[in-house]
Amino acid sequence: MNILVLGGGGREHAIVLALSKSASTEKLYCSPGNPGIFEIAENPQINSGDFEVVKQFCRTSLIDLLIVGPEQPLAEGIVDFFIGEKTAVFGPSKSAALLESSKDFAKQIMMENNVPTAAYKTFNADEHSEAAEYLRNHTLPVVLKADGLAAGKGVIIASTTKEALEALDEMFHGAFGNAGAKVVIEEFMYGDEASIFAICDGTDYITLASAQDHKRIGDGDQGKNTGGMGAYAPAPIVTEEILKEVNTKVIEPILKGMAKRGTPYCGCLYCGLMICDNSVKVVEFNVRFGDPETQAVLPLFKGDFAKLLHSAAISKIDKSAFSGNCDLHSVCIILASGGYPDLFKKGYPIMGLDSNSDQDVIIYHAGTKEENGKIVTSGGRVLGVNAIGNTLKDAIHSAYSALEKIDFQNKYFRTDIGYKGLK
Repeated sequence: MNILVLGGGGREHAIVLALSKSASTEKLYCSPGNPGIFEIAENPQINSGDFEVVKQFCRTSLIDLLIVGPEQPLAEGIVDFFIGEKTAVFGPSKSAALLESSKDFAKQIMMENNVPTAAYKTFNADEHSEAAEYLRNHTLPVVLKADGLAAGKGVIIASTTKEALEALDEMFHGAFGNAGAKVVIEEFMYGDEASIFAICDGTDYITLASAQDHKRIGDGDQGKNTGGMGAYAPAPIVTEEILKEVNTKVIEPILKGMAKRGTPYCGCLYCGLMICDNSVKVVEFNVRFGDPETQAVLPLFKGDFAKLLHSAAISKIDKSAFSGNCDLHSVCIILASGGYPDLFKKGYPIMGLDSNSDQDVIIYHAGTKEENGKIVTSGGRVLGVNAIGNTLKDAIHSAYSALEKIDFQNKYFRTDIGYKGLK
């Protein structure tokens, strides 16, 4: 198969690497990509944000499979744009992508199909005073979510009424752009978060290794939310019993509910979960692979990744393309620019990228670019340092040992990635 991957972050680097190991992969392209990706995939040098340009490239290059990494093109309807083309697209339609592009829609679908989730109420900007009154009478802590896409940062957990009201004001006054024109207010859920990726063909599915992300910027889950500061897989809290509950109470009802609406769900369904007292509630859905969970999960994948995604994209999932997950542990630690997720400087040379010879270590590029023959920082999350090991402890040790060999000005990372899993 000839394959084009859209995206240029650490998630896409992990996807491209997994595809490069697939027997079904012939030619592999990625756009816009990054310097790490271009070591294993070709750069088609196209405007990946222009759907017509992407379509023409797929036609002329005989692309069999288009894999969409980020959520924005899916929310904008790139899958619908390719209807009738020979290229199969792995990802949901625009109407199915509402599971991520509208938090309110996701809540409605969960309620309609008895999927366990937090109690909630949604308010529009013209209901500001009603929302404020609702918050004044709400138990604490309370969660506020911008309804639309906000790059993984549109969630605020307020521990006081004052914080909640300030967050509401910020959202309704454009802190997250149009994403905050509608706000979902929901009860705070206690427990441990985990993630499950389900590869879906509209009616059937398989699940990959469970993972646990670390969203907050600081050690001990302190500070602001980020796009993710690290992840590990598998997550011990996702037992066989829990996974069975996720399948029967979350994934299967959602697939049936979406199909019933006439918007069958094809692609990767990311289930963000809260686990407490051996029961599961859904925190959120994403309609694509998560970042940085993907970087931790895919090194454990056994099988033909390209064949699996293509079969799901044509609504005939081939479960024989998935041989399970290898019996190892995987940890990804994000190296970020100091100041992220707020203001940060970029353009700093990165040293030590070639210093790791350990075959169990992968350096994923995320916010990097090539400048005058050197790799420099170009984003908030710069690199993902991933390691696998026989135990979680071994994987954590290997990942932290590897990241010490890499340096750039204002390098920042959490020092406790994966430690939750050791408890």
